[in-house]
Amino acid sequence: MPATPEIFRFSSSDDISRALDHFVAETARAAIARSGRFTVSLSGGSLPKTLAKNLKDNKSIEWSKWHIFFADERCVALDHDESNYLLAKQQLLDHVPIPATHVYTINQALVQDHKAAAKDYAAQIKTAFGGSDAMPSIDLNLLGIGPDGHCCSLFPGHRLLDVADVWVASLDDSPKPPPSRITLTYPIINNADINLFVVTGDGKADAIHKIVDQKEALPSGRVQAKGRLIWFLDDGAAGKLNASTLKYNL
Repeated sequence: MPATPEIFRFSSSDDISRALDHFVAETARAAIARSGRFTVSLSGGSLPKTLAKNLKDNKSIEWSKWHIFFADERCVALDHDESNYLLAKQQLLDHVPIPATHVYTINQALVQDHKAAAKDYAAQIKTAFGGSDAMPSIDLNLLGIGPDGHCCSLFPGHRLLDVADVWVASLDDSPKPPPSRITLTYPIINNADINLFVVTGDGKADAIHKIVDQKEALPSGRVQAKGRLIWFLDDGAAGKLNASTLKYNL
């Protein structure tokens, strides 16, 4: 059965950062105890900053056992302003001792060929999970949402919403620049142990209301999980939710 969404509302982005620190640290600890490592995928936007604000100073974390993937990436150089990797590097990776070999980035030799870049990234994931053709289960996907309800680079009405035969897909017609990108697809996203959306700002309130209250099948509303599906929202993002939806206020 699909995971029941858990909706947590916070009074500020600072409160979300503190809660995210605790949640991610505990999730990593449990994953490392279970399997010897922690696999996590990151989105772009404001998420790396929100994640890293407190987490980078957490001395209890076994950073050497983390493996970092990207839920989507723009087909640009790793030092380009549009790079999701660059955001993560500046906010988190430069401040913690995660081995470089545990950070899986888009292949720089392939950024001019989005289809080849997607295939290469899927191959990187396969190798990281032992080379099996079985669907990988990432411990934690940290996801954002756009005002239109998109997540990763899965946009409303786009053909990639129906892709089910690959783990990583590509597009060259993103409605948001830059147009050329690679993205995880629903089969691998929804096979994660935990999918956690982190959403701040009233610009996302309409999309959150449509997904959570009205059950509209916007791209973010199609995300499930093997274990838990969680939303961390600040007051702005949660501002249009029905009161009965908010079971958790932190």
